[in-house]
Amino acid sequence: MKTWDVIIIGGGIIGLSLSIALRKRGATVLIVERGEPGREASHAAGGMLVDCLLETPAALQPLATASARMYPEFAHELEIESGMKVDLRDQGTIWFPSVEHLLQAQASGSPPATLAELELCLTGTNRDRPAFYLKERSVDPRALSRAAWQAAKHRGVDFSSGDEVTAVTITDGRAVGVTTTKTAFHAAKIVNCAGAWSGQIGPHRLPTRPVKGQMLCLLMPSPTFLKHVIRAPEAYLIPRTDGRLLVGATVEEAGFDKRTDIPTIQRLHRAALGLVPELRHAKILEDWSGLRPGTPDALPILGATATPGYYVATGHFRDGILLAPITAEIMTSVIEDRTPEHDLSPFSSSRFSDA
Repeated sequence: MKTWDVIIIGGGIIGLSLSIALRKRGATVLIVERGEPGREASHAAGGMLVDCLLETPAALQPLATASARMYPEFAHELEIESGMKVDLRDQGTIWFPSVEHLLQAQASGSPPATLAELELCLTGTNRDRPAFYLKERSVDPRALSRAAWQAAKHRGVDFSSGDEVTAVTITDGRAVGVTTTKTAFHAAKIVNCAGAWSGQIGPHRLPTRPVKGQMLCLLMPSPTFLKHVIRAPEAYLIPRTDGRLLVGATVEEAGFDKRTDIPTIQRLHRAALGLVPELRHAKILEDWSGLRPGTPDALPILGATATPGYYVATGHFRDGILLAPITAEIMTSVIEDRTPEHDLSPFSSSRFSDA
């Protein structure tokens, strides 16, 4: 019977990145994915690599900052190994803060954004709004996930797709494999990276839940029409190098309902036109929704569980794309019984009594 060193439950960007990091260290790895790798929250994400002090929970800030710094090398390695582009952009962000964040933004030392120089198309309806420039990157999560999937396969990671894990197999108090709707697999160590579905897998009922986000995509008048990410209370706009423009996103408690609804998509469209009126003739290419993995305290769950051999890397909420490189690094350390460079105590599953 074939066995692996590590089985990863879930093939989103967190699971894919971790599998690559483990293979670099020589571990044999199997990813078991309920659908197709990279097609859930990773596929639906916007890809803003935001590590802003004003918007990131304090406990998460060290990981967010470290992961943002890792991104150029992380993206480059994926492109080299996969032969695919991930569209990592570093033009930065123009931020129109909410009233509650305005004083903090001014005190933070963020430079004011000179709209006429940075984005002329914003000067009409936004000339009187306080704006700030943030040196942030963005990435195309769909391209990133495809590249990570290809890189993982290139590294020798095994996959079982379309196969839902129903439980972690426990023998003599230790995790030794997983049971799926089709079969069973065996490994010395198991990592739950199942995102919004991670709480449905025993033995520990993690308090993760799906948090729905709806988005739409427009075709810009030209690929260089908008260069910067635009963040405002009413919407954010994320340009892609190929001329697409993402508009998002809602934060909804709607269970596992992934349907989009017309009034919400229309509201996002109006918000985009309010920020950039010249988009009124832009074609709507598609709309969609995704399910982010939320937790009660809005922090991820990372590290070992009370069951030997069973680990968790989930609950990244809106930061899964950003935190993929650092999560892969620290979880590889934990799985190999090495001390990670960052304190994971704020993210331990033990903070939840049922986990």
